[in-house]
Amino acid sequence: MAKNLKQVLAQIDSLQKQAEQLREKEVSGVVGRIKEAIAHYGLTVEDLFGARKTKAGTATPSRKSKAAKGAKTRATKSKKSPVSFPMYGLNGKTWTGKGRRPKWFVEALAAGKKPEEMQVQEFLDEKPRQ
Repeated sequence: MAKNLKQVLAQIDSLQKQAEQLREKEVSGVVGRIKEAIAHYGLTVEDLFGARKTKAGTATPSRKSKAAKGAKTRATKSKKSPVSFPMYGLNGKTWTGKGRRPKWFVEALAAGKKPEEMQVQEFLDEKPRQ
């Protein structure tokens, strides 16, 4: 049975409507089960999502559940230590090896240089790579 474009588009539209109806039905069931579990266990917003931020940007203390104890929240992200020495250098230009590659480094790679050829040896011998 050959179909034209108009028939196929109509079928797609019909299937998308069916999919949306099924999704709404499934979501309402999931939301109902979640609400039931929240009520059964007496969970709070803080239990589910961690500490809330105030208007000043500081985190408010939260009552942590047993499962959430020890888990990192957004307010307690670890900070990366900065690299204080260059890892790569070429023609007086240097790069620590962290972040976006500088233009000179990308151009050198395109010209056939290897990253190992541009490593700054005096710093590599003294300090471990971070």
